[in-house]
Amino acid sequence: MPSITLSGLTATTPDGRALLQNLDLSFDGGRTALVGRNGVGKTTLLEIIAGIRRPQAGTVSSTGTIGMLRQSVQVSAQETLADLMGVTEALDLLRRADEGHATADELASAEWTLEARIATALGRVGLDAGPSTLLSALSGGQRTRAALCALVLTEPDFILLDEPTNNLDREGRASVIELLSTWRTGAIVVSHDRELLETMDATVEMTSLGVTRYGGNWSHYRKRKALELAAARHDLADAERRIAEVTRATQLKAERKARSDGAGQRKRAKGDMPRILAGARQDRAQATSGDDARIAERRRTQAVEEAAAARQRIEVLQPLSMQLPSTGLPAGRTVLRLDSVCTGYGTAPAIIDGLSFTLTGRERMAISGPNGSGKTTLLALVTGRLAPRSGSVRVYTDFALLDQQVSLLQPSRSIRDNFLRINPGADENACRAALARYMFRAEAALQIVSTLSGGQMLRAGLACVLGGTRPPPLLILDEPTNHLDIESIEAMEAGLRAYDGALLVVSHDEAFLEAIDATRRLELPPSEVARRR
Repeated sequence: MPSITLSGLTATTPDGRALLQNLDLSFDGGRTALVGRNGVGKTTLLEIIAGIRRPQAGTVSSTGTIGMLRQSVQVSAQETLADLMGVTEALDLLRRADEGHATADELASAEWTLEARIATALGRVGLDAGPSTLLSALSGGQRTRAALCALVLTEPDFILLDEPTNNLDREGRASVIELLSTWRTGAIVVSHDRELLETMDATVEMTSLGVTRYGGNWSHYRKRKALELAAARHDLADAERRIAEVTRATQLKAERKARSDGAGQRKRAKGDMPRILAGARQDRAQATSGDDARIAERRRTQAVEEAAAARQRIEVLQPLSMQLPSTGLPAGRTVLRLDSVCTGYGTAPAIIDGLSFTLTGRERMAISGPNGSGKTTLLALVTGRLAPRSGSVRVYTDFALLDQQVSLLQPSRSIRDNFLRINPGADENACRAALARYMFRAEAALQIVSTLSGGQMLRAGLACVLGGTRPPPLLILDEPTNHLDIESIEAMEAGLRAYDGALLVVSHDEAFLEAIDATRRLELPPSEVARRR
Protein backbone atom coordinates (compact mmCIF):
# COMPACT_ATOMS: atom_id res chain seq x y z
CA MET A 1 0.00 0.00 0.00
CA PRO A 2 1.38 3.48 -0.85
CA SER A 3 2.30 5.68 2.11
CA ILE A 4 3.80 9.06 2.96
CA THR A 5 5.70 9.70 6.21
CA LEU A 6 6.78 13.15 7.42
CA SER A 7 9.36 13.31 10.22
CA GLY A 8 10.48 16.42 12.09
CA LEU A 9 9.42 18.80 9.32
CA THR A 10 10.22 22.47 9.86
CA ALA A 11 9.41 25.21 7.35
CA THR A 12 9.27 29.00 7.42
CA THR A 13 7.92 31.79 5.23
CA PRO A 14 10.36 33.92 3.18
CA ASP A 15 10.28 36.55 5.94
CA GLY A 16 11.21 33.97 8.57
CA ARG A 17 7.81 33.30 10.16
CA ALA A 18 7.48 29.72 11.36
CA LEU A 19 4.87 27.65 9.48
CA LEU A 20 5.69 24.06 10.37
CA GLN A 21 7.68 23.13 13.47
CA ASN A 22 9.02 19.62 14.03
CA LEU A 23 5.97 18.09 12.35
CA ASP A 24 5.42 14.31 12.38
CA LEU A 25 2.57 12.98 10.22
CA SER A 26 1.78 9.97 8.06
CA PHE A 27 -0.71 9.10 5.30
CA ASP A 28 -1.51 5.49 4.43
CA GLY A 29 -3.90 5.70 1.52
CA GLY A 30 -7.54 6.73 1.61
CA ARG A 31 -8.85 10.26 1.19
CA THR A 32 -7.57 12.75 3.77
CA ALA A 33 -8.75 16.35 4.06
CA LEU A 34 -6.19 18.92 5.19
CA VAL A 35 -7.96 21.87 6.84
CA GLY A 36 -6.93 24.95 8.81
CA ARG A 37 -7.02 28.71 8.71
CA ASN A 38 -5.42 30.68 5.89
CA GLY A 39 -1.69 31.13 6.29
CA VAL A 40 -1.19 28.12 8.57
CA GLY A 41 0.91 26.27 5.95
CA LYS A 42 -1.41 23.82 4.14
CA THR A 43 -0.13 24.62 0.63
CA THR A 44 3.45 24.67 1.90
CA LEU A 45 2.97 21.18 3.32
CA LEU A 46 1.62 19.86 0.00
CA GLU A 47 4.56 21.42 -1.88
CA ILE A 48 7.04 19.78 0.50
CA ILE A 49 5.34 16.38 0.06
CA ALA A 50 5.39 16.83 -3.73
CA GLY A 51 9.09 17.78 -3.70
CA ILE A 52 8.42 21.26 -5.08
CA ARG A 53 9.77 22.90 -1.93
CA ARG A 54 12.45 21.85 0.52
CA PRO A 55 11.87 22.07 4.28
CA GLN A 56 14.36 23.77 6.58
CA ALA A 57 14.62 20.50 8.50
CA GLY A 58 13.08 17.04 8.56
CA THR A 59 12.43 14.34 5.98
CA VAL A 60 9.69 13.09 3.66
CA SER A 61 9.63 9.42 2.74
CA SER A 62 7.07 7.77 0.48
CA THR A 63 6.27 4.56 -1.31
CA GLY A 64 4.60 4.96 -4.69
CA THR A 65 4.27 7.93 -7.02
CA ILE A 66 2.88 11.37 -6.14
CA GLY A 67 1.10 13.90 -8.35
CA MET A 68 -0.06 17.38 -7.38
CA LEU A 69 -2.78 19.70 -8.65
CA ARG A 70 -1.88 23.35 -8.07
CA GLN A 71 -4.35 26.15 -7.25
CA SER A 72 -3.86 27.85 -10.64
CA VAL A 73 -2.77 26.91 -14.16
CA GLN A 74 -0.63 29.43 -16.06
CA VAL A 75 -0.66 28.92 -19.84
CA SER A 76 1.07 30.28 -22.92
CA ALA A 77 -0.82 31.36 -26.03
CA GLN A 78 -0.15 28.20 -28.07
CA GLU A 79 -0.14 25.59 -25.31
CA THR A 80 -2.59 22.75 -25.87
CA LEU A 81 -4.25 20.24 -23.60
CA ALA A 82 -1.82 17.62 -24.97
CA ASP A 83 1.11 19.83 -23.91
CA LEU A 84 -0.33 20.10 -20.41
CA MET A 85 -0.68 16.31 -20.27
CA GLY A 86 2.84 15.80 -21.62
CA VAL A 87 1.60 13.55 -24.44
CA THR A 88 2.19 15.72 -27.53
CA GLU A 89 5.06 13.61 -28.87
CA ALA A 90 3.31 10.33 -28.03
CA LEU A 91 0.17 11.42 -29.91
CA ASP A 92 2.28 12.61 -32.84
CA LEU A 93 3.85 9.16 -33.01
CA LEU A 94 0.40 7.52 -33.08
CA ARG A 95 -0.62 9.87 -35.90
CA ARG A 96 2.48 9.03 -37.94
CA ALA A 97 1.96 5.33 -37.26
CA ASP A 98 -1.61 5.61 -38.52
CA GLU A 99 -0.31 7.30 -41.70
CA GLY A 100 2.36 4.61 -42.15
CA HIS A 101 5.31 6.96 -41.52
CA ALA A 102 6.63 5.50 -38.24
CA THR A 103 9.77 3.34 -38.02
CA ALA A 104 9.82 -0.15 -36.54
CA ASP A 105 11.55 1.11 -33.38
CA GLU A 106 8.91 3.86 -32.99
CA LEU A 107 6.09 1.37 -33.46
CA ALA A 108 7.56 -0.78 -30.71
CA SER A 109 7.51 2.15 -28.27
CA ALA A 110 4.08 3.53 -29.19
CA GLU A 111 1.43 3.82 -26.46
CA TRP A 112 -1.44 2.24 -28.34
CA THR A 113 -3.99 2.75 -25.55
CA LEU A 114 -3.08 6.43 -24.99
CA GLU A 115 -6.02 7.96 -26.88
CA ALA A 116 -8.50 5.76 -25.00
CA ARG A 117 -6.85 6.66 -21.68
CA ILE A 118 -7.06 10.37 -22.52
CA ALA A 119 -10.75 10.04 -23.37
CA THR A 120 -11.37 8.22 -20.08
CA ALA A 121 -9.49 10.88 -18.10
CA LEU A 122 -11.43 13.70 -19.81
CA GLY A 123 -14.67 11.92 -19.01
CA ARG A 124 -13.74 11.48 -15.36
CA VAL A 125 -13.28 15.24 -14.90
CA GLY A 126 -16.24 16.17 -17.13
CA LEU A 127 -14.22 18.22 -19.64
CA ASP A 128 -15.62 18.46 -23.18
CA ALA A 129 -12.35 19.09 -25.04
CA GLY A 130 -9.70 17.28 -27.04
CA PRO A 131 -5.90 17.04 -26.92
CA SER A 132 -5.52 19.81 -29.55
CA THR A 133 -7.68 22.31 -27.58
CA LEU A 134 -5.79 25.51 -26.74
CA LEU A 135 -5.66 26.11 -23.00
CA SER A 136 -6.01 29.85 -23.64
CA ALA A 137 -9.48 29.12 -25.08
CA LEU A 138 -10.65 27.55 -21.83
CA SER A 139 -12.21 29.35 -18.87
CA GLY A 140 -10.50 29.31 -15.49
CA GLY A 141 -12.73 26.47 -14.32
CA GLN A 142 -12.09 24.47 -17.48
CA ARG A 143 -8.33 24.91 -17.02
CA THR A 144 -8.65 23.50 -13.53
CA ARG A 145 -10.42 20.48 -14.99
CA ALA A 146 -7.71 20.19 -17.65
CA ALA A 147 -4.99 20.16 -14.99
CA LEU A 148 -6.95 17.55 -13.05
CA CYS A 149 -7.27 15.47 -16.22
CA ALA A 150 -3.48 15.63 -16.75
CA LEU A 151 -3.00 14.46 -13.17
CA VAL A 152 -5.45 11.57 -13.52
CA LEU A 153 -3.78 10.44 -16.75
CA THR A 154 -0.48 9.80 -14.94
CA GLU A 155 -2.28 7.45 -12.49
CA PRO A 156 -0.20 8.37 -9.41
CA ASP A 157 -0.48 6.40 -6.17
CA PHE A 158 -1.12 9.64 -4.24
CA ILE A 159 -2.81 12.76 -5.59
CA LEU A 160 -2.36 16.08 -3.82
CA LEU A 161 -5.19 18.53 -4.55
CA ASP A 162 -4.94 22.19 -3.52
CA GLU A 163 -8.42 23.79 -3.56
CA PRO A 164 -9.56 21.66 -6.54
CA THR A 165 -13.09 23.13 -6.73
CA ASN A 166 -12.08 26.81 -6.78
CA ASN A 167 -13.45 28.58 -9.89
CA LEU A 168 -15.49 25.53 -10.89
CA ASP A 169 -19.17 25.72 -11.73
CA ARG A 170 -21.67 23.35 -10.17
CA GLU A 171 -21.07 20.65 -12.79
CA GLY A 172 -17.30 20.93 -12.35
CA ARG A 173 -17.55 20.63 -8.58
CA ALA A 174 -19.70 17.54 -8.98
CA SER A 175 -17.06 16.04 -11.30
CA VAL A 176 -14.30 16.52 -8.73
CA ILE A 177 -16.44 14.99 -5.97
CA GLU A 178 -17.30 12.04 -8.22
CA LEU A 179 -13.64 11.58 -9.17
CA LEU A 180 -12.54 11.47 -5.53
CA SER A 181 -15.36 9.13 -4.57
CA THR A 182 -13.98 6.57 -7.04
CA TRP A 183 -10.27 7.18 -6.33
CA ARG A 184 -8.92 3.91 -4.96
CA THR A 185 -5.39 4.84 -3.84
CA GLY A 186 -4.30 7.86 -1.77
CA ALA A 187 -5.50 11.46 -1.85
CA ILE A 188 -4.63 14.50 0.28
CA VAL A 189 -7.03 17.37 -0.32
CA VAL A 190 -6.75 21.00 0.84
CA SER A 191 -10.22 22.47 0.50
CA HIS A 192 -12.87 24.67 2.09
CA ASP A 193 -15.64 23.04 0.02
CA ARG A 194 -17.79 21.46 2.72
CA GLU A 195 -19.66 19.27 0.25
CA LEU A 196 -16.34 17.82 -0.90
CA LEU A 197 -15.05 17.48 2.67
CA GLU A 198 -18.07 15.39 3.61
CA THR A 199 -16.76 12.66 1.26
CA MET A 200 -13.36 12.36 2.98
CA ASP A 201 -12.27 9.35 5.03
CA ALA A 202 -10.23 11.38 7.53
CA THR A 203 -9.55 15.01 8.42
CA VAL A 204 -6.22 16.48 9.52
CA GLU A 205 -6.36 19.95 11.04
CA MET A 206 -3.37 22.29 10.99
CA THR A 207 -3.20 25.07 13.61
CA SER A 208 -0.49 27.20 15.17
CA LEU A 209 -0.30 24.53 17.89
CA GLY A 210 0.48 21.68 15.46
CA VAL A 211 -1.56 19.03 13.65
CA THR A 212 -4.39 16.79 14.86
CA ARG A 213 -5.87 13.83 12.99
CA TYR A 214 -9.62 13.19 13.17
CA GLY A 215 -10.88 9.84 11.88
CA GLY A 216 -13.85 10.98 9.84
CA ASN A 217 -15.37 13.48 7.43
CA TRP A 218 -16.28 17.14 7.92
CA SER A 219 -19.35 16.55 10.11
CA HIS A 220 -17.40 14.22 12.39
CA TYR A 221 -14.59 16.76 12.64
CA ARG A 222 -16.96 19.61 13.53
CA LYS A 223 -18.59 17.59 16.30
CA ARG A 224 -15.19 16.81 17.78
CA LYS A 225 -14.17 20.47 17.54
CA ALA A 226 -17.30 21.57 19.38
CA LEU A 227 -16.45 19.17 22.21
CA GLU A 228 -12.86 20.45 22.31
CA LEU A 229 -14.04 24.06 22.46
CA ALA A 230 -16.39 23.26 25.34
CA ALA A 231 -13.54 21.48 27.17
CA ALA A 232 -11.18 24.43 26.61
CA ARG A 233 -13.76 26.86 27.96
CA HIS A 234 -14.27 24.62 31.02
CA ASP A 235 -10.50 24.46 31.60
CA LEU A 236 -10.22 28.25 31.30
CA ALA A 237 -13.05 28.82 33.78
CA ASP A 238 -11.48 26.33 36.21
CA ALA A 239 -8.02 27.95 35.94
CA GLU A 240 -9.44 31.47 36.41
CA ARG A 241 -11.39 30.26 39.48
CA ARG A 242 -8.20 28.84 41.02
CA ILE A 243 -6.30 32.08 40.30
CA ALA A 244 -9.03 34.02 42.10
CA GLU A 245 -9.00 31.57 45.04
CA VAL A 246 -5.20 31.79 45.44
CA THR A 247 -5.34 35.58 45.20
CA ARG A 248 -8.06 35.79 47.85
CA ALA A 249 -6.29 33.32 50.17
CA THR A 250 -3.00 35.19 49.83
CA GLN A 251 -4.71 38.48 50.60
CA LEU A 252 -6.46 37.04 53.71
CA LYS A 253 -3.21 35.56 55.03
CA ALA A 254 -1.46 38.86 54.48
CA GLU A 255 -4.20 40.66 56.41
CA ARG A 256 -4.06 38.12 59.29
CA LYS A 257 -0.27 38.37 59.42
CA ALA A 258 -0.48 42.15 59.53
CA ARG A 259 -2.91 41.94 62.46
CA SER A 260 -0.75 39.34 64.24
CA ASP A 261 2.42 41.35 63.70
CA GLY A 262 0.69 44.41 65.09
CA ALA A 263 -0.45 42.55 68.22
CA GLY A 264 3.05 41.14 68.80
CA GLN A 265 4.63 44.53 68.48
CA ARG A 266 2.20 45.93 71.06
CA LYS A 267 2.98 43.10 73.54
CA ARG A 268 6.72 43.57 73.13
CA ALA A 269 6.29 47.29 73.65
CA LYS A 270 4.46 46.59 76.96
CA GLY A 271 7.07 44.05 78.08
CA ASP A 272 4.44 41.26 78.42
CA MET A 273 6.61 38.74 76.48
CA PRO A 274 10.25 37.75 77.06
CA ARG A 275 12.49 39.02 74.24
CA ILE A 276 13.85 35.51 73.38
CA LEU A 277 10.33 34.02 73.09
CA ALA A 278 9.10 36.95 71.02
CA GLY A 279 12.05 36.55 68.66
CA ALA A 280 11.47 32.81 68.26
CA ARG A 281 7.79 33.32 67.53
CA GLN A 282 8.65 35.99 64.99
CA ASP A 283 11.15 33.66 63.24
CA ARG A 284 8.58 30.81 63.09
CA ALA A 285 5.94 33.18 61.75
CA GLN A 286 8.27 34.50 59.08
CA ALA A 287 9.30 30.97 58.05
CA THR A 288 5.67 29.83 57.86
CA SER A 289 4.73 32.96 55.97
CA GLY A 290 7.57 32.36 53.49
CA ASP A 291 6.52 28.72 52.93
CA ASP A 292 2.91 29.74 52.43
CA ALA A 293 3.90 32.45 49.99
CA ARG A 294 6.01 30.01 47.92
CA ILE A 295 3.20 27.44 47.84
CA ALA A 296 0.67 30.10 46.89
CA GLU A 297 2.96 31.44 44.17
CA ARG A 298 3.44 27.93 42.71
CA ARG A 299 -0.31 27.33 42.72
CA ARG A 300 -0.94 30.72 41.12
CA THR A 301 1.78 30.25 38.48
CA GLN A 302 0.39 26.83 37.55
CA ALA A 303 -3.15 28.22 37.28
CA VAL A 304 -1.96 31.19 35.19
CA GLU A 305 -0.09 28.87 32.80
CA GLU A 306 -3.14 26.59 32.47
CA ALA A 307 -5.37 29.61 31.83
CA ALA A 308 -2.99 30.87 29.12
CA ALA A 309 -2.95 27.43 27.47
CA ALA A 310 -6.76 27.26 27.57
CA ARG A 311 -7.06 30.75 26.07
CA GLN A 312 -4.70 29.75 23.27
CA ARG A 313 -6.80 26.66 22.55
CA ILE A 314 -9.94 28.80 22.50
CA GLU A 315 -8.25 31.29 20.15
CA VAL A 316 -7.52 28.42 17.77
CA LEU A 317 -10.91 26.73 18.15
CA GLN A 318 -13.20 29.76 18.38
CA PRO A 319 -14.58 30.77 14.96
CA LEU A 320 -14.24 34.33 13.74
CA SER A 321 -17.33 36.36 14.67
CA MET A 322 -18.99 39.15 12.72
CA GLN A 323 -21.49 41.70 13.99
CA LEU A 324 -22.89 44.22 11.53
CA PRO A 325 -24.67 47.52 12.18
CA SER A 326 -27.90 48.27 10.31
CA THR A 327 -27.85 49.65 6.77
CA GLY A 328 -31.15 51.46 7.34
CA LEU A 329 -32.58 50.06 4.07
CA PRO A 330 -36.43 50.23 3.98
CA ALA A 331 -38.07 46.87 3.25
CA GLY A 332 -39.96 48.07 0.16
CA ARG A 333 -37.27 50.17 -1.47
CA THR A 334 -36.14 49.23 -4.98
CA VAL A 335 -32.40 48.61 -4.89
CA LEU A 336 -31.59 47.46 -8.43
CA ARG A 337 -33.48 47.13 -11.73
CA LEU A 338 -32.39 45.66 -15.07
CA ASP A 339 -34.70 46.02 -18.08
CA SER A 340 -34.10 43.93 -21.24
CA VAL A 341 -30.33 44.21 -20.96
CA CYS A 342 -28.05 43.02 -23.74
CA THR A 343 -24.26 43.24 -23.55
CA GLY A 344 -20.97 41.70 -24.57
CA TYR A 345 -17.37 42.65 -25.27
CA GLY A 346 -16.31 44.41 -28.47
CA THR A 347 -17.84 42.89 -31.59
CA ALA A 348 -18.17 39.40 -30.09
CA PRO A 349 -21.63 37.85 -29.73
CA ALA A 350 -23.71 38.96 -26.75
CA ILE A 351 -22.93 37.24 -23.47
CA ILE A 352 -26.11 38.50 -21.79
CA ASP A 353 -29.22 39.08 -23.89
CA GLY A 354 -32.71 40.20 -22.83
CA LEU A 355 -32.11 39.98 -19.07
CA SER A 356 -34.58 41.70 -16.70
CA PHE A 357 -35.02 41.56 -12.93
CA THR A 358 -35.62 43.81 -9.91
CA LEU A 359 -34.06 43.58 -6.45
CA THR A 360 -36.11 45.03 -3.60
CA GLY A 361 -35.38 45.57 0.10
CA ARG A 362 -33.46 42.85 1.88
CA GLU A 363 -33.68 40.35 -0.97
CA ARG A 364 -30.79 37.97 -1.51
CA MET A 365 -30.21 36.85 -5.08
CA ALA A 366 -27.73 34.16 -6.05
CA ILE A 367 -26.35 34.27 -9.59
CA SER A 368 -25.26 30.91 -10.92
CA GLY A 369 -24.58 29.24 -14.24
CA PRO A 370 -21.83 27.31 -16.03
CA ASN A 371 -18.38 28.83 -16.48
CA GLY A 372 -18.52 31.42 -19.27
CA SER A 373 -22.26 32.13 -18.90
CA GLY A 374 -21.71 35.79 -17.99
CA LYS A 375 -21.85 35.94 -14.18
CA THR A 376 -18.89 38.29 -13.82
CA THR A 377 -20.14 40.24 -16.86
CA LEU A 378 -23.45 40.79 -15.06
CA LEU A 379 -21.63 42.21 -12.04
CA ALA A 380 -19.64 44.52 -14.34
CA LEU A 381 -22.98 45.79 -15.72
CA VAL A 382 -24.44 46.41 -12.26
CA THR A 383 -21.34 48.22 -11.00
CA GLY A 384 -21.03 50.40 -14.12
CA ARG A 385 -17.75 48.95 -15.38
CA LEU A 386 -19.52 47.72 -18.53
CA ALA A 387 -22.24 49.54 -20.46
CA PRO A 388 -25.23 47.68 -21.92
CA ARG A 389 -25.60 47.49 -25.70
CA SER A 390 -29.31 47.90 -25.15
CA GLY A 391 -31.72 48.03 -22.24
CA SER A 392 -31.09 49.80 -18.94
CA VAL A 393 -29.38 49.18 -15.59
CA ARG A 394 -30.36 51.31 -12.59
CA VAL A 395 -28.85 51.10 -9.09
CA TYR A 396 -30.81 53.15 -6.55
CA THR A 397 -28.58 52.85 -3.45
CA ASP A 398 -24.95 52.94 -2.45
CA PHE A 399 -23.21 49.62 -2.97
CA ALA A 400 -19.90 47.86 -2.42
CA LEU A 401 -18.35 45.21 -4.64
CA LEU A 402 -16.05 42.55 -3.29
CA ASP A 403 -14.64 40.90 -6.39
CA GLN A 404 -12.17 38.01 -6.41
CA GLN A 405 -9.22 40.44 -6.64
CA VAL A 406 -10.66 42.69 -3.85
CA SER A 407 -9.84 45.63 -6.13
CA LEU A 408 -11.43 48.16 -3.76
CA LEU A 409 -8.29 47.86 -1.60
CA GLN A 410 -5.19 49.82 -2.60
CA PRO A 411 -2.35 47.24 -2.72
CA SER A 412 0.43 49.60 -1.62
CA ARG A 413 -1.33 50.70 1.57
CA SER A 414 -1.89 48.95 4.87
CA ILE A 415 -5.18 47.36 5.94
CA ARG A 416 -5.57 50.14 8.52
CA ASP A 417 -5.04 52.90 5.94
CA ASN A 418 -7.51 51.27 3.56
CA PHE A 419 -10.12 51.07 6.32
CA LEU A 420 -9.75 54.76 7.17
CA ARG A 421 -9.90 55.66 3.45
CA ILE A 422 -13.11 53.66 2.89
CA ASN A 423 -14.62 54.81 6.22
CA PRO A 424 -13.54 58.48 6.46
CA GLY A 425 -15.69 59.12 9.53
CA ALA A 426 -14.01 56.43 11.64
CA ASP A 427 -11.39 57.31 14.26
CA GLU A 428 -8.36 55.17 15.18
CA ASN A 429 -10.13 53.33 18.02
CA ALA A 430 -13.12 52.40 15.85
CA CYS A 431 -10.78 51.30 13.07
CA ARG A 432 -8.70 49.05 15.32
CA ALA A 433 -11.79 47.57 16.98
CA ALA A 434 -13.38 46.76 13.61
CA LEU A 435 -10.21 45.18 12.22
CA ALA A 436 -9.72 43.15 15.41
CA ARG A 437 -13.16 41.57 14.88
CA TYR A 438 -11.80 40.27 11.58
CA MET A 439 -8.63 38.94 13.26
CA PHE A 440 -6.37 41.82 12.23
CA ARG A 441 -5.13 42.74 15.69
CA ALA A 442 -2.29 45.06 16.66
CA GLU A 443 0.57 44.79 14.12
CA ALA A 444 -1.51 42.57 11.80
CA ALA A 445 -3.62 45.64 10.94
CA LEU A 446 -0.50 47.33 9.56
CA GLN A 447 0.20 44.65 6.94
CA ILE A 448 0.50 45.97 3.39
CA VAL A 449 -2.36 44.64 1.26
CA SER A 450 -0.07 43.41 -1.55
CA THR A 451 1.62 41.02 0.93
CA LEU A 452 -1.63 39.29 1.97
CA SER A 453 -2.78 35.86 0.87
CA GLY A 454 -6.01 35.58 -1.14
CA GLY A 455 -8.02 34.64 1.94
CA GLN A 456 -6.48 37.39 4.08
CA MET A 457 -7.18 39.93 1.35
CA LEU A 458 -10.87 39.06 1.12
CA ARG A 459 -11.14 39.13 4.91
CA ALA A 460 -9.51 42.59 4.87
CA GLY A 461 -11.99 43.70 2.21
CA LEU A 462 -14.90 42.47 4.32
CA ALA A 463 -13.51 44.31 7.34
CA CYS A 464 -13.16 47.58 5.41
CA VAL A 465 -16.61 47.38 3.81
CA LEU A 466 -18.69 45.92 6.63
CA GLY A 467 -16.75 47.11 9.67
CA GLY A 468 -17.81 50.76 9.42
CA THR A 469 -20.68 52.39 11.27
CA ARG A 470 -23.06 52.12 8.29
CA PRO A 471 -22.56 49.29 5.78
CA PRO A 472 -23.78 49.94 2.21
CA PRO A 473 -27.41 48.93 1.50
CA LEU A 474 -26.33 46.73 -1.43
CA LEU A 475 -23.47 44.27 -1.18
CA ILE A 476 -22.20 42.55 -4.34
CA LEU A 477 -20.04 39.46 -3.87
CA ASP A 478 -18.16 37.59 -6.61
CA GLU A 479 -17.30 34.04 -5.49
CA PRO A 480 -16.62 35.22 -1.93
CA THR A 481 -15.75 31.78 -0.55
CA ASN A 482 -13.04 30.94 -3.08
CA HIS A 483 -10.06 31.92 -0.91
CA LEU A 484 -11.46 31.93 2.63
CA ASP A 485 -10.81 29.21 5.16
CA ILE A 486 -13.88 27.42 6.51
CA GLU A 487 -13.93 29.23 9.85
CA SER A 488 -13.96 32.57 8.02
CA ILE A 489 -16.68 31.35 5.64
CA GLU A 490 -18.88 30.34 8.55
CA ALA A 491 -18.25 33.68 10.26
CA MET A 492 -19.14 35.51 7.04
CA GLU A 493 -22.31 33.44 6.78
CA ALA A 494 -23.28 34.43 10.32
CA GLY A 495 -22.58 38.09 9.56
CA LEU A 496 -24.48 38.09 6.27
CA ARG A 497 -27.49 36.45 7.91
CA ALA A 498 -27.59 39.47 10.22
CA TYR A 499 -27.00 41.94 7.36
CA ASP A 500 -30.21 43.87 6.64
CA GLY A 501 -29.24 45.10 3.17
CA ALA A 502 -29.66 43.52 -0.25
CA LEU A 503 -27.25 40.86 -1.51
CA LEU A 504 -26.26 40.00 -5.07
CA VAL A 505 -23.96 36.98 -4.93
CA VAL A 506 -22.16 34.99 -7.59
CA SER A 507 -21.35 31.61 -6.06
CA HIS A 508 -21.37 27.90 -6.78
CA ASP A 509 -21.07 27.05 -3.08
CA GLU A 510 -24.50 25.63 -2.24
CA ALA A 511 -23.77 25.33 1.47
CA PHE A 512 -22.86 29.03 1.56
CA LEU A 513 -25.94 30.12 -0.41
CA GLU A 514 -28.26 28.14 1.85
CA ALA A 515 -26.56 29.51 4.97
CA ILE A 516 -27.10 33.16 3.91
CA ASP A 517 -30.72 32.45 2.94
CA ALA A 518 -30.32 33.25 -0.77
CA THR A 519 -33.93 32.45 -1.64
CA ARG A 520 -33.87 34.08 -5.09
CA ARG A 521 -31.89 32.32 -7.78
CA LEU A 522 -30.93 33.54 -11.23
CA GLU A 523 -29.49 30.78 -13.43
CA LEU A 524 -27.68 32.15 -16.47
CA PRO A 525 -27.68 29.87 -19.54
CA PRO A 526 -24.44 29.09 -21.41
CA SER A 527 -23.53 32.07 -23.59
CA GLU A 528 -22.85 31.80 -27.31
CA VAL A 529 -19.17 32.44 -26.59
CA ALA A 530 -19.06 29.57 -24.06
CA ARG A 531 -20.90 27.21 -26.43
CA ARG A 532 -18.29 27.84 -29.14
CA ARG A 533 -15.43 26.69 -26.91
